[in-house]
Amino acid sequence: MKTLTQRALHLPMKRKTLVGILLSVCACNAIAAQEPKEPDVATDIVTKQVTTQEPEQKQTEVTEIQSNTQPTLFTVSSEKLFDVISARAKQLAANEYIPPQDIAIEALQSINYQDYRAIRFRQEQAIWKGESLYEVQLFHPGFLYKNPVTINTVNSDAHVKSVPFKTDFYRYDATAAPLEQEITAALGNTQLGHAGFRVHFPLNNTQYKDEVAVFQGASYFRLVGPDQVYGISARGLAIDTALSSGEEFPVFKEFWLVKPKAEDTNIVIYALLDSPSVAGAYRFEISPSTQTEITTQMQIFARKDIKKLGVAPLTSMFYHGENSTKFFDDYRPEVHDSDGLLIQSTDNQWVWRALNNPQQLSVTAFSYTNPKGFGLAQRDREFNNYLDTEAHYHARPSFWVKPIGDWGKGHVELVEIPTDTETNDNIVSYWVPEKQLKAGESMSFNYSLETFNSTVAEQSKASVLRTRIGSAALPGEQNPPPKSHRQFTVDFTGENINQLSADLILQANLELSSGTVSDKTVHQLPNNQGWRVAFKIAPEGDKPVDMRLSLKLRDKEISEVWSYVWYPNDIQ
Repeated sequence: MKTLTQRALHLPMKRKTLVGILLSVCACNAIAAQEPKEPDVATDIVTKQVTTQEPEQKQTEVTEIQSNTQPTLFTVSSEKLFDVISARAKQLAANEYIPPQDIAIEALQSINYQDYRAIRFRQEQAIWKGESLYEVQLFHPGFLYKNPVTINTVNSDAHVKSVPFKTDFYRYDATAAPLEQEITAALGNTQLGHAGFRVHFPLNNTQYKDEVAVFQGASYFRLVGPDQVYGISARGLAIDTALSSGEEFPVFKEFWLVKPKAEDTNIVIYALLDSPSVAGAYRFEISPSTQTEITTQMQIFARKDIKKLGVAPLTSMFYHGENSTKFFDDYRPEVHDSDGLLIQSTDNQWVWRALNNPQQLSVTAFSYTNPKGFGLAQRDREFNNYLDTEAHYHARPSFWVKPIGDWGKGHVELVEIPTDTETNDNIVSYWVPEKQLKAGESMSFNYSLETFNSTVAEQSKASVLRTRIGSAALPGEQNPPPKSHRQFTVDFTGENINQLSADLILQANLELSSGTVSDKTVHQLPNNQGWRVAFKIAPEGDKPVDMRLSLKLRDKEISEVWSYVWYPNDIQ
């Protein structure tokens, strides 16, 4: 594995998170009735023969329904739907990009946060209410979501039907009450879409169907496992993240929800992605259990050359934590959705990179060939380390990406963006393939994404428990070293090392890209809680110090690799 770290000026990467604000907003609807609508460019994928060249040549039969009274758009088996959507994506990519149109209804354009919160979904109108273990509820368009998406259902008879927007499926409470008539009057015959949807399933008990997944905003989606609350987000695709040219955010413009059978524990969702640079087809299969897993099949087609393609992107937040070196005026000891990046290589080496809220934009690349997995983790699950009774940061999910098949050469990239508030998503990680995607070309990737708590089931080596940083000066030292000289303590824990005798000698394998190290020690923590490595570093001028540390017993590596970069200017 090769690690490359760079720091740049804070470019236009910082953005206000939409999903974080709207977690508390229960403004969504679900539709039981169906109505016909005129096909638009997103649903105009119906032909008698659809030929696709990717991933292999196939002929897919699609039957068009011409009846004016039927709400069915067309019929196609769910098994063949991915090929149909892929053909549509290829067609889109071969033509000029058409930006989505904003909502034409003024009442939805100007709706404020308070009014939007007061729009309540009528739960009795959920899609598949009482017909399946799954139910789907839809989000009301407007407020921050001014480009509605099209949502369709695919029934057991293979009929594809659109889900229209109607005010009848919402309660407009409190300050939103006047909006109901205003929106109804302005709607007329307009075929309005939705802001997104959420999937419900009996995750934690058999009496209530919890939210397990939300698709809302651009290509963002979120998952939770048992006893978790929403935090980190996933995305369909990232384009040109952390480049000076600015990031492009592809959008899921249309969805197809396949109706599960009564006792099915999995649900399949298809999506069509579009952006100025690419179009693509996605198949998601969600499987909630002891953790929630979503298996993804994707095929993308390039309209133009892509400078940086980010596959399986994860977006999170790190405001401050145990390793922060600047003061935060906050009663909470830590505030973050994730505290580290975890990577597993082909040869089963595990790397842990503690996250940071840097002074300047930081981009780090971890080079691999066919990695086994990577993810952003909320490893610290102790409430007392957060003391937040509202945000419940101790219960935020961790996400683990496992490639299916060979992904070849590339790198896992970590982007850390300076932020002065917890409402900004400032952490991004994704896979960047070595081979660039050029205009007219196509790429396919398959992977699973699963939730977990502090550790991944496959990991057997000791893991990093905490990272602490402080001044390298001794108490009362008359001529202390510069502030850039730091004392590090890295604690490791795990079943394989916690019960080791204190009489054993563990070695700390520490490598630095620059600077010098001193006072390195290894000793056991009290009460069999693990082992601590302590050391001091002295940077070489303004050069960043890229460090790698692992524990060894004799000649065997018994821990994951702790990876960290210290920037001398992080202490002002």
